Amino acid sequence: MARLLLLGPAHEAAGTRHDEVGGDTLDGALAEAVARYGDGFREILEVSQVWLNGAPARSDAPVGPYDEIAVLPPVSGG
Repeated sequence: MARLLLLGPAHEAAGTRHDEVGGDTLDGALAEAVARYGDGFREILEVSQVWLNGAPARSDAPVGPYDEIAVLPPVSGG
């Protein structure tokens, strides 16, 4: 299982900052997270960047038990 790191609104939508998710690919792991956390999390995920081990990753990237998936919601400010 990969480690999931949720920041900002993703953390709020899921109700946790860290979790573990299964899946062979990044897309599969995120699908498990959406099934677990629901539509509010899915909506945040749609506008967020997703990084794998500290770098942007494609949805078909393989995911293993020592990987970290970070959901980085958009940042606004002034």
